[in-house]
Amino acid sequence: MQYLYIKSLHIVFVVTWFAGLFYMVRLLIYHTESQQKEEPDKSILTKEYIKNERPLWYGITWPSAILTITFGVWLVYILNAWTQPWMLLKFSFVFALILYHFSVGHLYGQLKKGIFKYSSLKLRIWNEVATVFLISIIFIIVMKDTLNWIWGLVGIVLFSVVLMVAIRIYKKIREKNRESKS
Repeated sequence: MQYLYIKSLHIVFVVTWFAGLFYMVRLLIYHTESQQKEEPDKSILTKEYIKNERPLWYGITWPSAILTITFGVWLVYILNAWTQPWMLLKFSFVFALILYHFSVGHLYGQLKKGIFKYSSLKLRIWNEVATVFLISIIFIIVMKDTLNWIWGLVGIVLFSVVLMVAIRIYKKIREKNRESKS
């Protein structure tokens, strides 16, 4: 019974962690795009994005990451799954996700200081990295030992390519809409 409670809590915090990461990068995209606005809109939007980013990052995303990892480690301990090949693969993706989490925090810190190194397009692409992690981790957990690693890798690469193409198409549509409004 304890296992089911821990597993449920792990899943809940995985969902809130990813929600925080997805929305945080989305706010960083809008924050970056607000820099193209005229004053006073630019200042008003910048102040509003900074105000919204802080509670999301420190009140939802960070606590969710910590609780996800805590309950995940607890589950691995209960299941004694440390040495399972699929779990080792999952650990590698989770480690990469943690690095991604820190990179989003770094971007947040830069934007908070008024440093805008990346375009909204690059941030949109970066936002989809979390999607690739989410899908990869879910497939690893669900498929476990039945997953053919080669086809899994091919699937991740193809999914990533489709995401990049979709982002490029979206960019062209946005540019066309801007031109038609001008």
